[in-house]
Amino acid sequence: MSYQLTIEPLGATIEVEAGQTVLDAALRQGIYLPHACGHGLCGTCKVQVCGGEVDHGAANPFALMDFERDDGKTLACCATLQADTTIEAEIDEEPDARVIAVRDFAATVSRIEDLTPTIKAIHLQLDKAIDFQAGQYVQVEIPGVGPRAFSIANDPADVAATKSIELNVRRLPGGAGTTWLHEQLKTGDRLRVSGPYGRFFVRESARQPMLFMAGGSGLSSPRSMIVDLLARGCTLPITLVYGQRSREELYYDAQFRALAEQHPNFSYVPALSHEPEGSDWDGLRGFVHEAAKAHFGGNFAGRKAYLCGPPPMIEACITTLMQGRLFERDIYTEKFLSAADAQATRSPLFQRV
Repeated sequence: MSYQLTIEPLGATIEVEAGQTVLDAALRQGIYLPHACGHGLCGTCKVQVCGGEVDHGAANPFALMDFERDDGKTLACCATLQADTTIEAEIDEEPDARVIAVRDFAATVSRIEDLTPTIKAIHLQLDKAIDFQAGQYVQVEIPGVGPRAFSIANDPADVAATKSIELNVRRLPGGAGTTWLHEQLKTGDRLRVSGPYGRFFVRESARQPMLFMAGGSGLSSPRSMIVDLLARGCTLPITLVYGQRSREELYYDAQFRALAEQHPNFSYVPALSHEPEGSDWDGLRGFVHEAAKAHFGGNFAGRKAYLCGPPPMIEACITTLMQGRLFERDIYTEKFLSAADAQATRSPLFQRV
């Protein structure tokens, strides 16, 4: 059984299978709807139901309030159709975006390596090559847990040549998915993967200097984007400000130092927030936003900024960037959102987060 879904203002009508979410149906037919977490936590995929009937599914009550449900709002990532339906979504024109239909992949774990005491690199060999834009992510189906989102850490050219993707997974306290991946997953295991998802990508047509700010395992997307840019000969100024707690957590540090040596237009600024006093660390100390402010003297005007990491880091970086004359139209984010984060209040300074 299936229903007809009309998406405004596009005027597009697609078929949605019973039990299939609105978001999944749209993405699999090459129609982009704004989204982020993919499982009802963040509210990015909120749409207006103009006619018909939907089941809200497992939408988090903080992401979809009761009064919003009463007003006809729903979350596309959770909503399923109960009748032929029309929705209205806010879909921005993005000249640099590639629209790539979501596909399913069979994956074999080819290698697992410890990047830090809390982050593993999981290498998955896919049954076919995945086409994606640097910065996008995949959903991994974790047995007994469900789908979880992880950014692709290697660049598109590498993936095209090897059919292998790298995922950097930080173990989250109490996180069923990341705990399973850290404790149960082993080389040779088979997993189901779908993708690509997301609209975190470089706005190259703007021809402006780029600032990447990352924390924790949020390095995945920026790594893919930066390596892709440099490999394709980008000559615009590119800066990566990357923060971790201590030196043992600072993974891929050698690679970025080498890239900075090879490419005059690329600057790498690592910062440690809790490195023990008296160690031989001679780099910046403090958080990502503090390191960026020190590096640029508090002036960020004229750049495009790409932020990737946990919500508190994103919030602090947005505030610092805006204080330094960079505004919403030039700031793009990918926020790692857990169930606990969903209850936090979103910044009033930045409506798209």
